[in-house]
Amino acid sequence: MKGNLLLVDDEQGLIEMVETLLKKEGFNNIYTARTAKETLHLLHQHSIDLIVLDVMLENDNGFDLCQDIRRITKIPIIFLSARTSDFDKITGLTVGGDDYITKPFNPMELLARIMAHLRRRSYNENLPTEGKVFNIGRFCLNVDEASLYVEGQKIKCPLKEFELLAFLCENPNRVFSLEHLYERVWKGESYGDERTVMVHIRRLRQKIERDPNQPEYLINVRGFGYKLVVNHEGSQ
Repeated sequence: MKGNLLLVDDEQGLIEMVETLLKKEGFNNIYTARTAKETLHLLHQHSIDLIVLDVMLENDNGFDLCQDIRRITKIPIIFLSARTSDFDKITGLTVGGDDYITKPFNPMELLARIMAHLRRRSYNENLPTEGKVFNIGRFCLNVDEASLYVEGQKIKCPLKEFELLAFLCENPNRVFSLEHLYERVWKGESYGDERTVMVHIRRLRQKIERDPNQPEYLINVRGFGYKLVVNHEGSQ
């Protein structure tokens, strides 16, 4: 059940103390951030399973950062804050937090809550669900909301482009011919309409790739077709 954790706090001593505690319990992949910018960058670069987030960062507001995180991922967020009022606790849970612990805190309580949230997440991931959210590297496709986010920013995505990307997200790392993609997304025989698929792939690359001319995600396998690569670092 050990996962990748992200600790967001501008108190270096606290970060070091929590890191030491977690490593003793077998958590070896621990990332740290002091600002909102660092936090969002790490979320786009690594597969994170849980975040411990301070409310009062030096130049940022943890509540605002939580809302930005929620546009990217649904992973558990535990607020760890010196702000102890009921209003702050309610605000933390309202903006997207899953738990709220006040400072000073019992380190073993924090550990217990981290373990509990990871167990719950592991259990929920194994349940059948109608909802579909694909967090893949720098982009997130939310099928329920019919929305595409790239590095946290919502991007307009026409219906067929969205359906094509959704189909590829549902079938990661599998190569599909242009004909197959057309028949699955456009629901009909291709009859030479493969160029339509190529146009839509080119438009998707312009949306989700850092460099559309050197794609990381929508890859052409010469002579076979296209696939969505999700096994590189940062994919979920």
